[in-house]
Amino acid sequence: MRALLRLSSGIDRLNAFLGGVAAYLVLAAALISAGNAVMRYVFDYSSNAFLEIQWYLFAGIVMLGAANTLRRNEHVRVDLVYMSVSERKRLWIDLFGILLFLFPFTIFLAWLSWPIALRALQTGEMSSSAGGLLRWPVRMVICVGFALVAIQGLSEFIKRLAALRGIVAISTAYEKPQQ
Repeated sequence: MRALLRLSSGIDRLNAFLGGVAAYLVLAAALISAGNAVMRYVFDYSSNAFLEIQWYLFAGIVMLGAANTLRRNEHVRVDLVYMSVSERKRLWIDLFGILLFLFPFTIFLAWLSWPIALRALQTGEMSSSAGGLLRWPVRMVICVGFALVAIQGLSEFIKRLAALRGIVAISTAYEKPQQ
């Protein structure tokens, strides 16, 4: 179990780092968006590449940040019973949720998006817009993002198994939205 917990820790560090990268992508997207607006309204110049890079950055923000959000237990929840049961039952709910929903969904989407990303890379697929960008980076970030969520799911699965065995203590609490 110690080796699995070391693996989990490594996965957590990777996704924490990529979550930080995603935060900087927000800044880059905001600056490019502002620059694009200034160019358009002050200099009467626009480029499809500026618009597309904003979309690409947004895809990077979402797909690279999703695994870190899972690591921090900050995804949106529909809580019908979770907070009304014991900590041990919450761990079991999480394990079954990861096993029955998160793994199949993320692995399937990573598997489905991989050939599309690879084909875009091999063919040098370009945007159909004049002055547009290569498509493979955004297609690849979709595939990589789902793979990262899947491996973060593995980390969460390991931590919850260890918590059930009494090896580690983790919190299953989350911030409930104000209603």
